[in-house]
Amino acid sequence: MQRPATIDGIDDPLTLTKLLLEPILRCWDKVNTNDSVRGQFGLSPRVCSRSYQQGGAVAMKHFDVVVLGSGSAGEWFWGELPGKTVAVIENGRVGGECPFVSCVPSKALLRSAQVRRLIVSAPRLGATSRTVNLDDGATGYGAAVARRDVISGQRDDSDKASGVRQSGAELFRGTGRIDGHGRIVVINASGQEERLSYGELVISTGSTANRPLLLGLDLVPTWSSDEALSSPELPRSLAVLGGGPVGCELAQVYSAFGTNVTLIAQSDHLLAKEESQIGAALAEVLEVNGVVVRTRTRLLRAEPSGSGALLHFDYGMPITVDRVLLATGRHANVEGIGLESLGIVPDPKGLVTDLQCRVVGAAHVWAAGDVTGIAPFTHTANYQARLVVTNLGGCEASANYDSIPRVVYTDPPVAAAGVTEASARASGLEVRSASSSFSETVRANTDGTGVGFLTLIAD
Repeated sequence: MQRPATIDGIDDPLTLTKLLLEPILRCWDKVNTNDSVRGQFGLSPRVCSRSYQQGGAVAMKHFDVVVLGSGSAGEWFWGELPGKTVAVIENGRVGGECPFVSCVPSKALLRSAQVRRLIVSAPRLGATSRTVNLDDGATGYGAAVARRDVISGQRDDSDKASGVRQSGAELFRGTGRIDGHGRIVVINASGQEERLSYGELVISTGSTANRPLLLGLDLVPTWSSDEALSSPELPRSLAVLGGGPVGCELAQVYSAFGTNVTLIAQSDHLLAKEESQIGAALAEVLEVNGVVVRTRTRLLRAEPSGSGALLHFDYGMPITVDRVLLATGRHANVEGIGLESLGIVPDPKGLVTDLQCRVVGAAHVWAAGDVTGIAPFTHTANYQARLVVTNLGGCEASANYDSIPRVVYTDPPVAAAGVTEASARASGLEVRSASSSFSETVRANTDGTGVGFLTLIAD
């Protein structure tokens, strides 16, 4: 039997085929990623991917960049990498949580609540000569919810999904699971699998709200913040578990529409990561708004009580509420995405990255957004994504997280950048601080409010 033709002694059919196809694929890469060259061939603008074939069947599609997760960070990649083929994998809403169930709807409700309180203050502020009657809280909240849902696009991601496709990227709806270096599997809602290969992988899978493991909590009505910001319901009474930014913001929203709100925090003061005087000042504001604030308090267990919940604490009297809102932080979405196949042990605190946003311990893998665990803000996700885009484009860019701004959108708001005095001293820095009360300003007098202060810290 005659042996097949060989090249330089290579007689393996698969290796021979690859050698013969290599110059063709190089030519195709040039045509595929350069629209002007494609035009010379009479071809339409670039396609999203290249499919390798084996045995006459498509084995997998190859992309220069695969983006796992299409949230605030992921949005920066489609349309921002000219000359590269891009795939976007998303098992939820394109655009992530911020526009639909987080930042945008919460700020819409906070604005409605603020205006409602301003109307009550109209006589004091000289806007009217007598009290203005508001409609009842449930009716008012219905109007606020209608506005919230319009602003958040009725939680419909169709426009954002269209934006992905119009950019030239290819959108895959389903769960992505890394299958070793350079490979990823997409599993759609029907359980069907599609295999992709990549040159670079960007992980931007975001984060998920924590759910405390407390006795009886699964037996009573609860909300995560995402669920609260998607629901039209206005509970008569609400326990907010967690004294961080989300807990404080939503406590103020619901109290403005007549809900009896109890805000529970284990820490010594609200906003535990900020200066203690800031948390104390915000607690005073919320109490004036009608919120019951309980710091240094730990929920021990919950039990059903009618259609609501009876909550027991480590000290103080138990309370009965219609619903419990869980605002106890978030964890990085790292489970179930196949990190183990890259030799990375998933950590709910987030992926470890270098200052270029490369995932430590994995070549050609990057991360941006909440999944890094660095700072859970949309602007941080955008910043990291821009760094990755810059680095993927061939330029060197490094992160500096020293002065990330942070805001709590209560009324009045809390804003900060850099370190707190306590954290600076804990790290060994010798610092000086100076504070000034807003009540001493003319603007506070004209606005009719003297709450708040400004503190500067220097080393």
